[in-house]
Amino acid sequence: MTDTLLNHRAEGPASAPPLLLGPSLGTSLALWDQVAPELSTSHRVVRWDLPGHGGSAADLIGPGATVGDLAGLVLRLADALGIERFAYAGVSLGGAVGLYLAVHHPERLSALSVICSSAHFGGEAPWRERAERVRREGLEKLAQSADARWFTPGFTVPRLVRDHRETAPEAYAACCDALAAFDLRDRLGDIAVPTLLVAGRHDPATPPAHLREIADAVPSSALVELPGASHLAPAECPQAVLTALRTHLDGPPASGMAVRRAVLGDAHVDRAQARQTPFAARFQDFISRYAWGEIWTDPTLSRRERSMITLTALVAHGHYDELALHVRAARRNGLTPEEIGAVLLQTAVYCGVPAANSAFATAQRVLAEEPGQG
Repeated sequence: MTDTLLNHRAEGPASAPPLLLGPSLGTSLALWDQVAPELSTSHRVVRWDLPGHGGSAADLIGPGATVGDLAGLVLRLADALGIERFAYAGVSLGGAVGLYLAVHHPERLSALSVICSSAHFGGEAPWRERAERVRREGLEKLAQSADARWFTPGFTVPRLVRDHRETAPEAYAACCDALAAFDLRDRLGDIAVPTLLVAGRHDPATPPAHLREIADAVPSSALVELPGASHLAPAECPQAVLTALRTHLDGPPASGMAVRRAVLGDAHVDRAQARQTPFAARFQDFISRYAWGEIWTDPTLSRRERSMITLTALVAHGHYDELALHVRAARRNGLTPEEIGAVLLQTAVYCGVPAANSAFATAQRVLAEEPGQG
């Protein structure tokens, strides 16, 4: 890593849609430890450290720094990684960077998530005072109150508290200068990128009212409030943050049960649910969410095409009870008896004549059940 770039960690496939994750003041990229690896299954996740925090050089910013300066460092990092357009999520100061990018560099963002942050941070004076105190005394005293400022009572993340204590005081103070000067309230209406706001109900630093203010002003926005979270929600409530981000970035999960009923029929699904036991409940949920909610809802293939593939796979493995079910499903998906016959004839070549013989017998019995076929 060069001293001219922010320290960062990249996870996930290089070909996946890029997602940059920004940290809060006094923390490091470890803030995202419970969230980033899960997001990396579908995104190229790049989390970064503020100057003087984690592994980033302290002299990347100096006294009088602005959020715009930090945003410039983020864009420099994206450029160095060959990332032109990206989704962005940030906490507190990291969220302010995202707001700045959305206002001043909208062409670079595909989506924005602002977590436990604000369009202003409570006035200039307190941040100027904190900056001067840190320059004078260092960070030890401030780090002692980190748990109270960051988490609900009884919760802590020792790694993040240690990162706070080990941050370079001069860089921390420069970040305080940036927060002191930050106020984008009059520009929020200019933000056009889809925006998610996540508030921690118990956050003393950026209370939910700050996120509501942004949500009320940004046209294309949604607000989620987390009851169990304080200021560092990704560390304290990672699953809730992960769920909100996935929905925002990838869209809500498809309705697997609706597709299952459309393909297999109400009668079959009703029978399956009536037979369900506690032992099989998780398997039935898995089928509805994964097979029907993710695979069968993928628009890459039509339902007709999926039916043909399914028939072939069931013949290949000799699952003739399931084959009968999916012959009926193929009819619902628009296949004619002649097309079903052609699929089964194809299986005779690639799955074997005995398998196709049994498949024809099963299909013939099912098709004979249709009205007018008896």
